[in-house]
Amino acid sequence: MARLLFKLAQVPADEAQEIRALLDEHQIRYYETDAGFFRVGLDAIWLGDNSQEEGARELIRTYQQERAARQQATYAELVEAGQVPSLWQHFCAQPIRFLLLVCAIIFVTALTLVPFLMLLKIE
Repeated sequence: MARLLFKLAQVPADEAQEIRALLDEHQIRYYETDAGFFRVGLDAIWLGDNSQEEGARELIRTYQQERAARQQATYAELVEAGQVPSLWQHFCAQPIRFLLLVCAIIFVTALTLVPFLMLLKIE
């Protein structure tokens, strides 16, 4: 019976390609499914042979740890170089959008809290 190995939903294309290459490199047989036109299925990589599951999971676990370390190092370099925008830079780049988002956050928060505040007034 097929075993789900790796869900591809919300996975960057380069990471999915590297996972495929890793499985191919280690001669692990797999197949992919997609969610289909109406997105009711599952984008995933499946194993047809259960005997390879443990090795494949270990390979993916190791790969993801290495990828996380690389991504964190890249982000740290960008922060050090000053290329990661601060909150103020986001505001300066698109002030109207920024203010609208802040207003939306305040509105949703208020809408959520109003019933509870009304309960406090009643008592």
